[in-house]
Amino acid sequence: MKRNWLISSIVVVVLVGALTWGFVARSQSAGVNIDAVGSTALQPLVEAAGEDYQATHKGVFINVQGGGTGTGLAQVQAGAVDLGDADLFAAEKDGIDAKKLVDHKVAVVGITPLINKEAHVDALTQTQLIQIFTKQIKNWKEVGGADLPIVLVNRVTGSGTRATFEKWGLKGAEAADAQEQDSSGTVRSIVSTTPGAISYAAFSYADGSVVAPTLDGVKPTKANVADGKWVIWSYEHVYTLGQPKATIKSFLAYLVSHKIQTTVLPKLGYISIHEMQIQRDLQGKITSVK
Repeated sequence: MKRNWLISSIVVVVLVGALTWGFVARSQSAGVNIDAVGSTALQPLVEAAGEDYQATHKGVFINVQGGGTGTGLAQVQAGAVDLGDADLFAAEKDGIDAKKLVDHKVAVVGITPLINKEAHVDALTQTQLIQIFTKQIKNWKEVGGADLPIVLVNRVTGSGTRATFEKWGLKGAEAADAQEQDSSGTVRSIVSTTPGAISYAAFSYADGSVVAPTLDGVKPTKANVADGKWVIWSYEHVYTLGQPKATIKSFLAYLVSHKIQTTVLPKLGYISIHEMQIQRDLQGKITSVK
């Protein structure tokens, strides 16, 4: 008798579970999924905007992953994802056919060197920065800091943050071989806990655990990016394969909406594209924004 009761109970649980799981599966399949992959510098913004968008657009799911600019561009070009997040113009990446992609600029990100506190350095010249990352300078005492070996930490090859840092921070020089990390968060963690370490990341990753030095007397601030005094910055691009469909177009419009640009961006350390007093094209030419 007890055995029959137990079997009956199991059957009821399985049936209820099947109905519940069936409902969840149907609900998800009935929704719209927008997949965004790429730049870890842009990831916090797309995640925050995505969560906000989902709250007012029922049935739409924004799925965000990092992986770096190269990954984002390659996957959107292949049609594997809807949005490819990038810190670079698509034409700057080898293997990417920029003519197939549509560029949607959603923000500007400043990039700053990050230095371990034990180095006791909070100011560098750009020449010193170049010499450090090309291993011409190997000890912090050579730039007025502690007697401590310099430990370089790079982003991985293909990272938009790395490409921007080398192009504008190192004036085109290639960083010397060193350990490589695939996310800005990991870079900050390593720099903060490794005596003598130095790397670079978006402004949004600079906090009290590391030092963001001045360069030639200029502080890494949003205001200094906006007027062109701080040169290490990039547009944050979201690329689509051809013109986006209606739902994706709606989310892209939301990313540059007044709400996101004035409330979400500042909290995350980004610069609104509407605040920029200058603009820079693919060739690096700078003009004033009228």
